[in-house]
Amino acid sequence: MTDLSRSETTRVLLSWSSGKDSAWALYQLQQDPDVEVVGLMTTYNQAFERSAIHGVRLELVRAQAEAAGLPLIEIPLPWPCSNEQYEQAMSAALDQARRQLSPDAVAFGDLFLEDIRAYRESRMADTGLGLLFPIWGIPTDQLARDMVDGGLKAYLSCLDPKIMPESLAGSQFSHEFLDRLPSEVDPCGENGEFHSFAWSGPMFKKPVQVTVGETVTREGFVYTDLISAVPSGAGQ
Repeated sequence: MTDLSRSETTRVLLSWSSGKDSAWALYQLQQDPDVEVVGLMTTYNQAFERSAIHGVRLELVRAQAEAAGLPLIEIPLPWPCSNEQYEQAMSAALDQARRQLSPDAVAFGDLFLEDIRAYRESRMADTGLGLLFPIWGIPTDQLARDMVDGGLKAYLSCLDPKIMPESLAGSQFSHEFLDRLPSEVDPCGENGEFHSFAWSGPMFKKPVQVTVGETVTREGFVYTDLISAVPSGAGQ
């Protein structure tokens, strides 16, 4: 593993889901004088060109990276995707990142799920890269409010209707939204209750221009399509 205790700046590649937790993790890393974020790394469904899990159009994820001023390592995943295929794709992406960005460590926006963290630590153990979890362990009721107060803006892109009202689909992540959440739902959706797309905040040099589109139900989840608001032919 890379020794992160040395004095020089640590070059960090951030795992990027397109959601608020990734965005807030980026912001926290940006505040650390000992860290240089050198790029983002994202997985997407190759069949539909949408981010894995969150269901966000790949063009919007690219717009986020541009808004952050960072290169984006794109990891295509087949559909359906086995664990073996996922791990092969991640390994290839890390090799690409090493060649292009020379990272010392990879950061993740995980919050408290020990099994997810243990999986990442296990898979990364032989890579020679350090691991960072910049927002790990912060109480999520506090964290969610801090995000809103800190200027992060996000739309819900997906929710689980078994535990959340469908009326919240496409909502802005805000104090009003948090006040409307059922008590059994984690305020940051860390148990998979909902996912989001961050479009503005202190981690970006400019907002991502996006509008809320159609909401549909697929495979038991409610997805809200988010659409680029940039006119055709115009730059982000």
